[in-house]
Amino acid sequence: MLANHLVTRVFPDRIALPLIRRWATELREDLAELFGYRLEVTETTARLYPVHDRLDDGRPARSVNDRVFDRRRYAYLSLALAALGRAGDQITLSELAEHVADYASRIDGLDLSTERAADRDAFVDAVGWLGARGALTLADGDAGGWASDPEAGEALYDIDRPVVFALFRPPRALQHLHTVRGLLAEDTEQTATDQARRVRRALVERPVVYLAELSPGERALLGQDRVIAEVEYCTGLHAERRAEGVALIDTSGRLSDTRFPGTGTLAQVALLLIGEIADVVLDIDHPVPHRPDVAAAEDLLLDQLDAAIPEAGVFVPLAEDAQTLDTAESDEESPDAQPHTYPFLDETWVRATVSALTDRYGATFAAQWQADVGALTDEVLALLARLRLIRPVEGGLLVLPALARYRGAVVTVRVRRTEELFVTAAETGGTAAGGN
Repeated sequence: MLANHLVTRVFPDRIALPLIRRWATELREDLAELFGYRLEVTETTARLYPVHDRLDDGRPARSVNDRVFDRRRYAYLSLALAALGRAGDQITLSELAEHVADYASRIDGLDLSTERAADRDAFVDAVGWLGARGALTLADGDAGGWASDPEAGEALYDIDRPVVFALFRPPRALQHLHTVRGLLAEDTEQTATDQARRVRRALVERPVVYLAELSPGERALLGQDRVIAEVEYCTGLHAERRAEGVALIDTSGRLSDTRFPGTGTLAQVALLLIGEIADVVLDIDHPVPHRPDVAAAEDLLLDQLDAAIPEAGVFVPLAEDAQTLDTAESDEESPDAQPHTYPFLDETWVRATVSALTDRYGATFAAQWQADVGALTDEVLALLARLRLIRPVEGGLLVLPALARYRGAVVTVRVRRTEELFVTAAETGGTAAGGN
């Protein structure tokens, strides 16, 4: 439930829902007591309604082909859910596309044209996301055929209405929000119980919890053995404590949405880059500059979302109130608060380092990354930022303390099969020569 929030008869697998139904009472009590979460379990779904203390852009929706959703795909997904809520028990892909196209035509800057391949692909990705979670079940046809040629291809879907309704159940009406911050937990939670829940939520939702990001009361709670032991017992994970914070270690890989270290080009290059960063930061002969962490990434995300609120129609109060709230919050900031400083690395150095790593090990990288080192650098930095090992800032990045956890890691680069064909019999019988 912590990993998926929605469990159906087919998602994430066919054995999860029976287990959750079996332990529904215990799960409901534990999740409410420890984290303040609400769990609803029905015959066909189990839905966890978490309490969000912060927004996180590190867990985007992905297509069945692992393509990250963009704004258009999110829009099609939202409109498809609206159309399915008014549909019957079955719907064809072309009929659903007509409904979504009709809704999209009423929104400035958004449309769905079945004549454009890019629009069809984005729409099919949204439908595939719903299908993976059991909201739609393919009864006949092929969505890929429709995406290739909507005149010749078609697909028929069965609609699982309980899953559709469970997917979108906002705790409050959007029109009643004054800012995107209204989606988050109230900052007025000051009791010891509320603060303990915030700390436990941080432990299970963030790759690492830094003490510098917590309030004084929350820092004291994070230092208590009881609070951490409760989360360890509930999740089965092991807490690793350091002076800068705490991280839950998932050796099974079942709870984490991103496994690191891992396989694949991005994970391997990220680990190589970590080694280079650690060497530079620890070089006492050439100390790197330190910069303060002025604005947290989640605060920047909140400001960006508030700035994107439409200034027309029912959302006018949201846009106006968001500006007022931002001004009030900035006035309330404590002038005595001193931001923490972290090692700063220039973007030019980072990109040059990844380019050098590509020159050295690029023959073992996936072809798409060999051809586009710039995109490889962007994706590697995005991965390290999601893991909270670095924080991108203007002109470069800040090195966060948890990165040091991997400074001694050894990366083994696999020799390509074509090169191994020229190894002599004598070499195969002795020790490896020049292996990486």
